[in-house]
Amino acid sequence: MSWLQALILGIVQGLTEFLPVSSSGHLAIFKELLGVEAGGDLVFEVTVHAATVCATIVVFWKPIVKLFAGLFKFKYNDETDYICKILVGTIPVMIVGLFFKDKVEELFSSLWVVGGALLLTAVLLYFSDAVSKSKIERTNDSRNGISFLQALLVGIGQALAVLPGLSRSGATISTGLISGVRREVVAQFSFLMVIIPILGDMFLEIVGGGLAASTVGVMPLAIGFIAAFATGLFACKAMIALVKKAQLKWFALYCLLVGLTVIITQIF
Repeated sequence: MSWLQALILGIVQGLTEFLPVSSSGHLAIFKELLGVEAGGDLVFEVTVHAATVCATIVVFWKPIVKLFAGLFKFKYNDETDYICKILVGTIPVMIVGLFFKDKVEELFSSLWVVGGALLLTAVLLYFSDAVSKSKIERTNDSRNGISFLQALLVGIGQALAVLPGLSRSGATISTGLISGVRREVVAQFSFLMVIIPILGDMFLEIVGGGLAASTVGVMPLAIGFIAAFATGLFACKAMIALVKKAQLKWFALYCLLVGLTVIITQIF
């Protein structure tokens, strides 16, 4: 992988991680366009995902500091309740990572999977937008605006989004909206929930020797990380504003068009 390819892929990751259009799907598409080998190790993907997690931490540093401050009061308060719900939400994706990681990695070389998953993303986004608008007057009395069951449902959405082409932010925000979580609540919860599994995956890559054995050089990894981090800061703030304004249908249309294009190119 050249430094230019890493730069482009890093920008793609940063812009698409938070927007509900599937960063993994777009990485697979752009790898094909740039002539980067789709198979092999996923160290580059893990690295640029870690970069967008760092962007999440920067954007939400105030809520994160507040959560840790409440946690170390060593009593069950709003902060510990929220952290517990985040942990519940990470259970499904941890199960997938522990038992199905190899099978999932095999799918990253298939543009058929990417195209189909993008179409599924489009359906989820359009449906959740319609459902949430019909429930605009509905109130959520759960502590922190989200119940443990809703947190688990959002977590299931995140676990399904390990498929390349199925947007993680799209799946988590959609399942949250459909289950009755308010827009401003589900956006923050969705973005904070990804921190644990992504950093955990990065840690396992380092401990397991995946980083050292990677065929991607240090320079492309560094360039990809910086590009993903910088563009991720912008995309994260933009997505928060878009979710509040209920503009998900346009992303649904985009995913529909891209998904159909990918499938058509595979047919012909």
